[in-house]
Amino acid sequence: MQFGIFTVGDVTPDPTTGRTPSEHERITAMVRIALKAEEVGLDVFATGEHHNPPFVPSSPTTMLGHIAARTERLILSTATTLITTNDPVKIAEDFAMLQHLAGGRVDLMLGRGNTGPVYPWFGQDIRQGVPLAIENYALLHRLWREDVVDWKGRFRTPLQGFTSTPRPLDGIPPFVWHGSIRSPEIAEQAAYYGDGFFANNIFWPKEHFQRLIGLYRERYAHYGHGTPEQAIVGLGGQVFMRRNSQDAVREFRPYFDNAPVYGHGPSLEEFMDETPLTVGSPQQVIDKTLTFREHFGDYQRQLFLIDHAGLPLKTVLEQLDLLGEEVVPVLRKEFAARRPAGVPDAPTHASLLAARDTETPAETAR
Repeated sequence: MQFGIFTVGDVTPDPTTGRTPSEHERITAMVRIALKAEEVGLDVFATGEHHNPPFVPSSPTTMLGHIAARTERLILSTATTLITTNDPVKIAEDFAMLQHLAGGRVDLMLGRGNTGPVYPWFGQDIRQGVPLAIENYALLHRLWREDVVDWKGRFRTPLQGFTSTPRPLDGIPPFVWHGSIRSPEIAEQAAYYGDGFFANNIFWPKEHFQRLIGLYRERYAHYGHGTPEQAIVGLGGQVFMRRNSQDAVREFRPYFDNAPVYGHGPSLEEFMDETPLTVGSPQQVIDKTLTFREHFGDYQRQLFLIDHAGLPLKTVLEQLDLLGEEVVPVLRKEFAARRPAGVPDAPTHASLLAARDTETPAETAR
C-alpha cells in the first residue's frame, strides 16, 4: 500500500489574512511540500497539470525533475496529465526522460481535465474529449513499447517509422493510472490495458465512486488481467488535522467556506458527512480512511489533498508531520493486516522490471 499526497497547485488567497502568495512562492512551496513528504516517510508526491490561473503547475515534468534531483526514495507522479490536449509523442518523451533522471521513480495519472477552455488553447475540441483520450493513449501505449511506430489516427498527423527518445528506462514504460471523476469510459480504458484506475474520491458521495471502481474491477477481469480483487486501484482523499478535533474544525472552516471549488455551498459538516473529506483529529482520519476499504475493496494507493484553499505553507508542513508520524504508520499496519493474500502491491519500476525478467518467452511475446 502506497501513501502520499497530491496537489492541484492553486494560488488562492488566505481568507484569514487576505494575502495571496505569488506564483513563485506557490511553486517553491510545492517543492518544499514534496521534500517534506519524503522526510516524513510518505511514498508518493503527485502534481496536477493546469494551464489557467489561478493554478501554477503547467509543466509537471519540469517540477518533478527538480524534485527528483533532491530526493532519493519518493515516487514522483502526476495528479493529472492531460491526455486530451498534450501530444502523445511529447508525453512519451518527457516522462521517459524523467524516468532516467529519477532512476525509475516515476509513474503518471492520465485524465481529460475539467477546464473546458484548455481544449481550444491546444487546438482541440472539448466535444471530442473521450475519443481524444482513447486515441491518444492508444498511441502513447505503443510509443513506449515499440521501437519503431507507424500510426495514423483522427487527431494528429500520421507517424512513419517514428522512434520516441529516450526509450523507457530498462525498457519498462512508466506505470499508468487512468484518473476519473465521473467517466465510465475511462474506467473501461484502464481495464482494457490492465493499467491502474484512480478514483478522485473528493467531491462525490462514496456510491458514485463505488460504481466506477466496480465497473473497472469487473472489466479488468473480463480482459483477462486477473480477478476483480487483483485490479490496481488508487483513491484520493481530503484531510485537515489538529490533535483536537474542535481545533481542526474551527481552523479549517474559513478555508472551506471560501474555497473556489466548494465554498459558499454545503456546510463543512454536510460536506464531511457526504464526501471523504475528514476534518478532525489524526484518529478520525485513520478511522475514516479505513472505511475506504469497506466501500471500495482492497486497493493499492492512497493520496491525500492537504495544500489547497489558501492554507499557508507552515500549516501544510504541520499536516505532513501528523500524516507521517501518527496517521500513515497506523494505516500501513491496519491495511496490511486486513489485506488477503493475492492482492498485489502497487506497481513500481523495480517490481515491473522483476516481473518482466521472470516471464517466459511466450509471456514476453504477448
